[in-house]
This record gives sequence, C-alpha cells and structure tokens, in this order.
Amino acid sequence: MAQKIPEEIIEEIRTKVDIVDVVSDYVQLTKRGRNYFGLCPFHGEQTPSFSVSTDKQIFHCFGCGAGGSAITFLMDIENLTFQEATAKLGEQVGIHVDVSSSHDHHHVSSATPEEERMKEAHAFAAEYYQHLLIHTEEGEKGLSYLQQRGFSKEEIESNGIGFSLPHWDSLTQLLARKGFSLDEMEQSGLIIKREDGSGYFDRFRGRVMFPIRDEQGKIIAFSGRILDSGGEDAKYLNSPESPIFHKGQVLYNLDQARPIIRKERKVVLFEGFMDVLSAKRAEVFNGVASMGTALTTQHLAKIKRLTDHIIVCYDGDKAGWEAAKKAAEMLHAEKLNVEVALLPTGLDPDEYIQQFGPEAFKEKVISEPQSYVAFMLMHARRNKNFQYQNDILQYVDEALNFLIEGISPIEKELYIKQISMDTNISSETLEMQLRQKEAQVVKSSQYQKQQIQPLMQPTLQKPITATDRAERLLLSHMLHNIDIVDRIRQEEDENPFVREDYMAIYIHLIGFYEEYEQADYKRFAEVISDRELRKIIMEAALVERDPNHADEEIADCRAHLKKFRIKQQIHDKTSAIKEAEKMHDIKGAMELSKEVFDLMKSLSRM
Repeated sequence: MAQKIPEEIIEEIRTKVDIVDVVSDYVQLTKRGRNYFGLCPFHGEQTPSFSVSTDKQIFHCFGCGAGGSAITFLMDIENLTFQEATAKLGEQVGIHVDVSSSHDHHHVSSATPEEERMKEAHAFAAEYYQHLLIHTEEGEKGLSYLQQRGFSKEEIESNGIGFSLPHWDSLTQLLARKGFSLDEMEQSGLIIKREDGSGYFDRFRGRVMFPIRDEQGKIIAFSGRILDSGGEDAKYLNSPESPIFHKGQVLYNLDQARPIIRKERKVVLFEGFMDVLSAKRAEVFNGVASMGTALTTQHLAKIKRLTDHIIVCYDGDKAGWEAAKKAAEMLHAEKLNVEVALLPTGLDPDEYIQQFGPEAFKEKVISEPQSYVAFMLMHARRNKNFQYQNDILQYVDEALNFLIEGISPIEKELYIKQISMDTNISSETLEMQLRQKEAQVVKSSQYQKQQIQPLMQPTLQKPITATDRAERLLLSHMLHNIDIVDRIRQEEDENPFVREDYMAIYIHLIGFYEEYEQADYKRFAEVISDRELRKIIMEAALVERDPNHADEEIADCRAHLKKFRIKQQIHDKTSAIKEAEKMHDIKGAMELSKEVFDLMKSLSRM
C-alpha cells in the first residue's frame, strides 16, 4: 500500500501550484472576467462550458459536472492515483514526493492490470533496445545510420531510440525471464505466436526502434526502421493495434509537444513521426503526427483542446498534396484556423532539412505558411492547362466555392483579382458569378432548414426535481460545515439522503471528518476515487446556499427528503398489497394496508 503523504506537504504543493497552469497543459483556456473557459476534456462539446477559477483554485464543467482541484484534474485526465498526481505536481514546484510504493488501494484506474503490464513490458523493451543501440557492437550499425541521418547522441537518448537484434527471440526470452506472460506480450504486439503453436518470436528484428508514447508519456508501441532496404521487408514496421495502442487515437509527440503548443498557441501537423523528429532539429518543437492513418475525430478533439491554430506540413509530392487537402478540409470544417506549409516538389521535411538546413525549414517553410483559401486555390490550379476552356471553367468553379464564406471582404477581393489574373476573366464577371453562387447557397440552406425543422425534436435534459435540489443543498451545507454532519448523525438514525450515490458520499464524509476534523470540500474530493461521486461533490459544493439561514434551509431539505421516503414506502407497500391479493394472502394484505394507513397519517401531520 502506498505511503500516506503528510498533509503539510499536500498543502504546500497546493499553495505553490496554480490550477490555470496545470489545466492549460491540456486545455486551451480563454480568460473571461475573473475565470478561464475552454472545451471540456472529459466530454465532447462545441461550446466551452469548462471553467477554471483562479480565486477558488478549482475547475468545473457545467456540461458534464466534472470538477475539483489541480490534483483531481490530473487524477482524471491522466488516470493517476492521488499520490501520483500529487507527486507530479510536486515535481513542477520543486517538492519531492516518494510514490515508489504500490498504488493507493482507493484508486480505480481505467487501465486494466493486463494493460498496465503491457505498458511495463514496452518500457522494459525500450530500455533494452536503447542499451543495444548505444552500448553494444551489434547496435553500431543502427547508431551509424542515425548519425548519418543527423541524429545526435542527445536526440537519440531524449527520444528513446534503440535497436532490435536481428535474432528471432532475444526479446521474447528476456520477457519470459522477467515474468511477463507471453500470451499478453503477443496481444500487446511485442512478439508473434508461431503458426504451429510451438512458441513465440520477436516482432521487431534488426531494426532501428522508435518508441510511440501516449499523452501521459508511457510507451505503448514501436515503429521499427529496417537498415537493409534491399530485401522484401517493409521499410517501416509498426506495432499492430492492441489493447494499449489505437492508431486513430494517438498523435505522436503530443506528450512532449503539449506545453510548447500551449505556449505558442499553434501546432504543426506532420505526416509521419520521422518528420516530427527532423523538425525538432530545426527547433520546431510543437509538431505532432498521426500514426500512419488519416486524421480522426479523436485526433481533432485532442488538438482542439490545446489550440485552434494548425499548420499542416505534409510531403511535397502528389500524395502529400492530396493528404494535406483532406486534412485541411477536415480541420476547416471544425472552424479551426488552418494554414498549410508547402515543400518543394518531391521533398519531405527530413529531406528538405538535409538539403537546405534546419534554419531554412523553420524560417521559409513553417514560418511562411499559406492560408487555407490560398492553398485550396493552389491545389485547384494543379494539373490544369489554362489553354483549354474546360480547365479554366473547372478551376473558376472550384476556386469561387472557397470564397463563399469564412473570409473577409478584403481577402475576397484579393483572391478574385488573383483568379482574374490566372484566367484572364474580368473581376466584374467573377464577382457576378460569386454572387450567384452565394445566393444559391443561401436558398439551399433555407430549404434544408424548412425540411429539417419539422423532424427536429428538442433534446430535453432530465429535469432537476425538488428532491434532487434538496439532496444537493443538504450535501452543500455538510461539505462546508462539519457541525451539520455531527448534528444530523445525532438526530437521525437512518441515512438522511435518498439516492445511493449521495448515501455513499455521506458515509465517506463521516469518515473524512473523523480523520481531518474540518470542512474542506476540495480535499474531500481528492480522497474519493470514484469520478462520478466527485462530480456530485463539486456540484453540491458550488451550489448557492445561504449560510445566514442555514438552519432553515437544512430543516426544509430534511423535511422534504423525509416526506419523499414516506411516499416511497407507501408506493412500495401499495405494490406489495396488490401482489399479496394476487396470491390470496388476505392476512398479509391487511397488515400492509394498516402500515400504509399509518404512513399516510404521519405524512398528513408533517
């Protein structure tokens, strides 16, 4: 069991940490008044309902109810134990917290024990691969390849690059000796089961190994680059999909790039992880890449939480242009500020840096991107011959579509002049054609709205009942005043709440007050492992209450909840009477009827 962190250490970390700085590493925040707002990282939303208060040092989402302190934010966003989250914050403010012991038994991680073991095995494999690369003769070939590609020793170590032996089962044997289940290792993608079922062998052999990390910096996969490209083997071999690695959810380098993205308020999106590594050499540290797959909604959600400014930098060949177009269209549809950094024909970022140098890449490529519309016009012009009328008409039609919405009048005028110069069609004619397109879009939009409106049903949230309000307000007073809990415990034998989750919180709160002897809802939320219970706690803690009339509010809440319990008993017993009558249990039905009568009398006296 993990050793308990002294309260004075927790409080010292709390006082030195600013929750805005902590949350900003994961969420793009905008200041409004005294608070900061952004898109909630715990549920999908288009309108920011996630609030961070500097005064109270808490976060709260008005959409999903998530809330808490800087510590609980880290617990939720990274699935950490309380001790791990506290230690991580401690590191940021120069306070060491020892969490070398096993996990806190109160914590419930979203990762299964099997997935945790898979991640441990990947971390072990990465250390093994890097040792082979740097410290063995067999790794010299891989080291020489990396040095030729421009990698320094510091870059190799900081990115965890290694080398896999060209043997069939060197890693497999090591994993077995370390006590890892080979069946689990096969599921994780590190090894492969032989077709005849006689054993296992290494997936990666004789390759330079690049680890793939999740947002928390834990290794979940590898990409191996073969040194001898003359054979039939693929140049790059990636880990397969596994319980810990889902390509559609992973953005390479996001764990390291996140603070830089937050600081610079923009991200550079590359095609592959090697582009990201090469870009670092040009001091472009805010780069990420999808893992051999097109952009997904999960990728977009991760990007949108950090910034709304994206620079797409894909290869300069035909495939790169097409991929950049698809990515730019997808990002533009999400109302993001999209720009495209162009490379000379046929070059990828790594080749450009080797040919023209890292400074040129940063200053002439990344720092001078094309706007979304400018890039789309350039794409529309590609492979078109303006000597042919059909090509001109097709280009004009495509180009004007990009000018219909989302750009300023000045930009619109400049682009029309550019199209006019490209095609020798007058600006006046192009403007008239554009107005016709705009009118068609407006007409089509109005028609669709008329067709859809009758089919749309308002999505109503479940209304908050008087009982919900009574429970929330009663808990709010309990969270802010320990005396109220003591008084209710003395006056009321049964649980004062109705819902089971409130009952569970009440029991936890009694234990908390017995240990801490003072009200502190933020600290209380930190000791609760269940995220849903923490939501209820934070919603109750922030509800409006009147401390000057606390006794009256508490009495009203307790009276309402007592009436509710009696009504619930009457309902249950009435149903039991019907069942007894069906079973011809006349005596049982009579006894239940008397109990219902007594309950109704007590209810009428309240």
